[in-house]
Amino acid sequence: MTLPLVTVICICYNHEEFVQQALLSVLNQSYKNIELIVVNNGSSDNSYEKIQQLLNALPSVKLLNFSDTVSNTIAFNKAFKQANGTYLVDLSADDVLLPHAIETQVNFFLKQSDQVALIFGNAYHINEKNVRTEPYFEINEFGKVTDQSLFDTNYKKLLAGGLCMCSVASMFTANHFKTLGGYNEQLFFEDLDYWLRLSKRFKISFLDEIIVEKRFIPKSLGNQFHKNELFSKRITQSVMQIFEDSLHRNTEKDEYTALLKRIHHNMERSVQNKQWLNLIRFTFLEAKCRIYRIYSFFK
Repeated sequence: MTLPLVTVICICYNHEEFVQQALLSVLNQSYKNIELIVVNNGSSDNSYEKIQQLLNALPSVKLLNFSDTVSNTIAFNKAFKQANGTYLVDLSADDVLLPHAIETQVNFFLKQSDQVALIFGNAYHINEKNVRTEPYFEINEFGKVTDQSLFDTNYKKLLAGGLCMCSVASMFTANHFKTLGGYNEQLFFEDLDYWLRLSKRFKISFLDEIIVEKRFIPKSLGNQFHKNELFSKRITQSVMQIFEDSLHRNTEKDEYTALLKRIHHNMERSVQNKQWLNLIRFTFLEAKCRIYRIYSFFK
């Protein structure tokens, strides 16, 4: 039996301290049928040099070097055009795959129905010194998750928000990714929009294993987004667009109720951060969602 090819797309932005560790975690996988595509996303540190040092002796690894930083949606889609894998892994250059991660994911995926477009597992949080702090999802003494609702992750749960998805421990099919048109390049971040579009049409399965180490560092691109006024504005615009798209995608009362919960969370954050214009925008969207929910009663 020929093992399916897995394409790992690793996007690096100013991760000179960690990028080699991330790439080695891919190269040292127990699963060997892997295609690695690395994107240097306009790093201003020595990330590109670190990547080249490691990949000089590995001509099979594809390296894309962007002179300017673009959104992860654009970076990943560009890399995907060169991908040949049946399955895809979206890996940040500061995270680490555990040695049997891809083998475990593929074995699990092969047991799923054709309707399953994405699987996700659990992860350990690690700090800058590679020290594990806590699991992403709470676990019991046997290493299994305590939240059994993770086994029923679906569109409404993702729409409502909360701790219900671990993107760094996910794997998804290239066919479904292509069918859905890839990541939405009008958005500044990729995860939520893709989960919602995917889960509305296809299924998601949860793998109850810790397979990744997810790093939290203050200077990561995600954290800089929230500190940078321009990035923060783009994030808010993306969130608003995702909510607006969800309004038109929803078909059931419960789906609008779930979206209202997510909108209320953003309204609360706007108040906490004294972002009054955002509060007005989310309030308007909240009212619109209530109207759509009322209308859904008569469908």
